[in-house]
Amino acid sequence: MIGIRQALRTALTDALRARDKTAMAALRSAIAAIDNAESVPVGEQRASAIELAGTLGAAEVPRKILTEDDIRTILQCEVADRRAAAQEYQAAGRMDHAERLRRESDVLDRYLPLR
Repeated sequence: MIGIRQALRTALTDALRARDKTAMAALRSAIAAIDNAESVPVGEQRASAIELAGTLGAAEVPRKILTEDDIRTILQCEVADRRAAAQEYQAAGRMDHAERLRRESDVLDRYLPLR
């Protein structure tokens, strides 16, 4: 069974080929959110100029390892954020933006396991 991240990346390739702008935007955003969650806060480890001048990559910090549950939680948040924003746009009378966000949330919702 392939993981959620790989399914998103495969879907992005398909969306690019199909030129599906809604799917491309939603999938790129979700993949970026997952990548951002793996990053290490800046203050955790800093390299000095001497370390940087020494060996290439010597001062790099390993990224966090996310589980499938972590990725699922991030994706659920992305879906929930889009749905909440769609409601706000609808309340403000911006139906075009609301509909776009609903379509994006539907795209991402496909990659969440049945609840």
